[in-house]
Amino acid sequence: MPLYEYRCLKCDHVFEKLVRSFSSQNEIRCEKCGGEVEKLISVFAFSGSGDFKSSASSDSHSCTSCHTHNCGTCK
Repeated sequence: MPLYEYRCLKCDHVFEKLVRSFSSQNEIRCEKCGGEVEKLISVFAFSGSGDFKSSASSDSHSCTSCHTHNCGTCK
């Protein structure tokens, strides 16, 4: 079930809603005033477990953020 973000055209309230099916999107109303809503464009987010290691590690010294290769980006 996708999570969509909506904005009320009447009161400008922004909220998120889990949408179970495509047809139920037409039934969504503002949770504050009951007004008509528009779907907002949201950024994709990913949450997972485990460590993420950048290709710009301290061993390769390919960091362009600093010249010391000792900043938080390099490590």
